[in-house]
Amino acid sequence: MGAETYRKPSPSVTLAVIIVFSALIAISTFLSIKLPEPLGEITWAPPIYMALIVLAGSSTSFEAIAVGSFLGESLNVAWLGWPAIYVPGIVWARAPEALIIGWARKRGTKTLVASMVLATVFETLAFFFPDWLFYTYGLFGYGSPSSVTTGFYAALPDFLTLLDLLYIPLALLLIRVARPSFRRLGFD
Repeated sequence: MGAETYRKPSPSVTLAVIIVFSALIAISTFLSIKLPEPLGEITWAPPIYMALIVLAGSSTSFEAIAVGSFLGESLNVAWLGWPAIYVPGIVWARAPEALIIGWARKRGTKTLVASMVLATVFETLAFFFPDWLFYTYGLFGYGSPSSVTTGFYAALPDFLTLLDLLYIPLALLLIRVARPSFRRLGFD
């Protein structure tokens, strides 16, 4: 057999992947481990979107992450009555991870794992700094204005997002299992 030739996925295949993974990310965001505000939850979505970034690339995964996170967190806001700011907040924190991990998707396992760690740290800080300001100034239903120090301590639970680091081995397993299927679809 000769060497495999790379073929680009068709627009319909790309759209199907975005739709299917948006739904998976939405469901895995909604069905989560509930925690106190401001964090709200630890979701099952990180291994899914980390693997998708590697398998389908930055642009396809960026769209699926943004749409899926928006829909999943919208369900949490509607169902659990959380502040509506959580919806843009999760998109702001998650979608850029596609760019961070996507940069390393073909650079070897050590670099890939390092990028997943960096992406998780980015997500954590993307939650923490706005929440710190929201608590300090009493914005978006985050209570009454307080001091910078009180706001800082109130936002500290956001660092529990670093628990998503535990999903990296699962993401690597998903990549290994799903890579042949994604290659057949034209993703490389």
